[in-house]
Amino acid sequence: MKASAARDWVPAIGVFVIVLVVWEVGFQVLDVQSFLIPRPTVIGEQLGADWSTLARGLLFTGTEAVVGLIVGVALGTTAGFATARWASAREVLLPVAIGASTIPIIAFAPITLNWFGPESLLPRITIVALMVMFPVMVNTIRGLTNVDPAALELMSSYAAGDRQTLSKLRGPNALPYWFTALKIATTLSVIGAVVGEFFGGPLYALGIYITLQTGASRYPAAWAAIVLACVLGIALYIGAVALERFTIPWYTARETAR
Repeated sequence: MKASAARDWVPAIGVFVIVLVVWEVGFQVLDVQSFLIPRPTVIGEQLGADWSTLARGLLFTGTEAVVGLIVGVALGTTAGFATARWASAREVLLPVAIGASTIPIIAFAPITLNWFGPESLLPRITIVALMVMFPVMVNTIRGLTNVDPAALELMSSYAAGDRQTLSKLRGPNALPYWFTALKIATTLSVIGAVVGEFFGGPLYALGIYITLQTGASRYPAAWAAIVLACVLGIALYIGAVALERFTIPWYTARETAR
């Protein structure tokens, strides 16, 4: 990591540390009870005490989020390419995608559990895929179609075909839009997996674990699972940012210069 890149993280890390200190000291001085919001040290102790169960739940929920993310991104990208290329595909796929994006998780989760069973990964994978498909599809369409007309005229003047225009102009133009959607999708994938687990699943899965521990008034344990879900989402987001910088360094360099 370059020194300048490392320095960019210093303010965020500093704010994070200050928030933890204020949270710990302030709640201890004010004697805020753990059933409201436990202190960071209490959450940390609970993480250590229940680590074997929480680690298993993190792996299970993380698998649902990652697999659903991959499936949803693949479907959204494919649908975006088809919609941008063919009017007939646009007339069919766009209404379907809009309809799928408006399905509430609370209404759809019990249905998927009935389809595949509560112990299966498929209910949450289906939910995550539906959640992330639409933003990826929309951004892919926007990136492929929102192209500078002068650049299109230049490609036409060189007698470039559709395939060459796609690979040399439309594709590279769509990548920043696609990665923006991917970063949004990483956080949505964790939300979809955890919320989907509220309605059923293995007892160690993070969503059902949060529900059970809250019902038993073990709020530090519930917060420990929430923290792990946050860590999972942040890790996926950082992975998307790293992939973006590796794939389109010219774009990230330009944005940094701005």
